Order: sequence, then C-alpha cells, then structure tokens
Amino acid sequence: MENEYGLIGYRLSHSFSQKYFTEKFLTEGIQNSVYHLFELNSISEFPALLQAHPHLKGLNVTIPYKEDILPFLDELEPVAASIGAVNVIKFDQGRLIGHNSDYQGFMQSLQHFYPCFSQSQALVLGTGGAAKAVMAALDYLNISYKVVSREKKPGYITYQELTPGIMSSVSLIVNATPVGTFPRQDEAPAIPYALLSSHHYLYDLVYNPAETLFLKRGKEMGAKTINGYEMLCLQAEVAWQIWHT
Repeated sequence: MENEYGLIGYRLSHSFSQKYFTEKFLTEGIQNSVYHLFELNSISEFPALLQAHPHLKGLNVTIPYKEDILPFLDELEPVAASIGAVNVIKFDQGRLIGHNSDYQGFMQSLQHFYPCFSQSQALVLGTGGAAKAVMAALDYLNISYKVVSREKKPGYITYQELTPGIMSSVSLIVNATPVGTFPRQDEAPAIPYALLSSHHYLYDLVYNPAETLFLKRGKEMGAKTINGYEMLCLQAEVAWQIWHT
C-alpha cells in the first residue's frame, strides 16, 4: 500500500511539483510514497478524486482552485483562514485540513530579494488566491500596497489607473497572476513599462519561463527582477513539513 500525495489544478504539464517531491522521497529515504498530478476540469470533481484515491496523505493546490477548494475542507489552519486561500491540504485521521505555504514561501523569498522595507510601497497585480498570500506577507512586513485588477472593484485600482504618480511612488511590483506562464509566454501584465526604472523591483510568481516578458521588459528599464522559483521551493519545503509533522 503506497501513501499518495499530489497536486490538483487545471493544467499541470508545466508543474515542477511531481519531480520535486519524488526526489524528496528519495533523498529522505521514504519508501512506499508516490506523487501524482491530478488535473481537474472543475473543483466539483474533487470528491470523486478522494474516493478514487483512499490512501492520500497530502495535496498541493494550484490555480485556479486555491479558493474554490475551501468548502470541501473540514478545517482551516488560522493563517489560511485569514488569507482565504489554501495551497496545501493535510489528511489527518480522515479530516482535510487546509494550510497556506505560499504566504511563507513568498515572504522568505522577498526578504532575500527586496531590501527597502522602511516606508515601502508596492503594487500587487491580481486578486486571486496567490495574490491573497502575497498581501498577507506584505501586511506582516508592514509594506503598504495597492491591488491592481483588470476590472473595477471596491478597494482595487485598474491597470488604466496606473498613473506616473503611482508608478513613481511604488518600488515593488508583484505579478500574482498567471499572465506570462508557458505556453503563453508572449503575454505580460498591462502595466506602463515605460515608467519603470532602476528604482523598481519586479517579482513574478511565475517560474516557467524563467524570465517572463514582465521581467524582461522590467529589466530593460533597469529594474531588479526575480521569478517565482525560489518561492516555489521554499513553499514546497513548508508543505513537506506540514505533511510530516
């Protein structure tokens, strides 16, 4: 009988998780454990997945189900509850407990990359589950931010409202959308790239391709850039600890 782990999402061919955790089982000397990729066309398929895989011990959750998964869980760890998004599920004596390791992975990576914490201001591109984890980390680090949405919503600004004044007032811009992910790597969030400078730090949660068009265009204007690979590895380590403690 194998212990099963896996990733649920919509399109997973680009995911690094299966290779990462399979190698983790080997290096940790853990036998009888396997990691699957579970592509779901809808979150409504989740109960059938659970029935088909009764030996599941843990799951990662990716786009677009980090918020949609919440009604299927028995309990939320407090930080995940406050964020309102889950990317790790622990199976504990028949109960499904939701956690958020994106928050910790992003915060640790950001502290390596971005030195300007005192009175810093940021833009968060996106409003989904990944963006919520980013916002929680920025709140913890006392970095003020504006959230940018494609549609006008209360408390958010749109891409069309990114004036020269706003762009000069922020130093950190985080792409928390999937825009630019392989195979649509010719796309980029619609920010005014001509207003970027060496004053700006661009963080893209996307890691495939390694340099998105968002980062490339930022680098051309002198901005410092980083992709989401370090965050991905850090959050995966947090997920591993959640499953094995």
